[in-house]
Amino acid sequence: MAVIANRRSVMTFFSDPECPHSHRCRIVLAQKGVNVEVYNIDPENLPEDLLELNPYGSTPTLVDRDLVLFESNVIMEYLDERFPHPPLMPVYPVARAKTRLMMYRMQKDLYALVDKITKATDAAELESARKELKENLLAISPVFEQMPYFMSEELSLADCCLIPVVWRLQHLGVQLPAAAKPLLKYAEEFFARDAFVASLSDAERNMRNA
Repeated sequence: MAVIANRRSVMTFFSDPECPHSHRCRIVLAQKGVNVEVYNIDPENLPEDLLELNPYGSTPTLVDRDLVLFESNVIMEYLDERFPHPPLMPVYPVARAKTRLMMYRMQKDLYALVDKITKATDAAELESARKELKENLLAISPVFEQMPYFMSEELSLADCCLIPVVWRLQHLGVQLPAAAKPLLKYAEEFFARDAFVASLSDAERNMRNA
């Protein structure tokens, strides 16, 4: 594995172009302005390189010389420490722990529902997951009346986790009501950021243009 990784002089990122887990890492890479080779992977036809580097054959996978990482939150935190400017984690331990907890809760309360929607096998299951995702996002929305970012005055990894879900709502068949205006306003401002635009795959652009 080390031999394969060492052949790469530039950081390499194996990414599923439709996956929100890959997308949140790409947002961090773009926000940091990292020089990286992004390989868009078909999850149904994995390349040998990825299978040799990652025992799970999963995306996202980041290769930085002899280091191979393959879990999105681990990748995001590594990138924030490896490229400290601009910082995307708070300085103080309590605030850092709260950010990590928010990321964990989004994994359980948002990303798990996105997975259910994309893999649903019957209409009742699909509508139930859509309804729960909408309710969870509505519960978050009032936060943005108080602060410009997700429970913070500064952009953080928590925002990088939240935004890929909101970007996909139309594609997922989820429409937020007027009560979610604070969240939607925050999201539209984030979508206009140069780093966010740079993070998008062609497939992700089509999710909103269709």
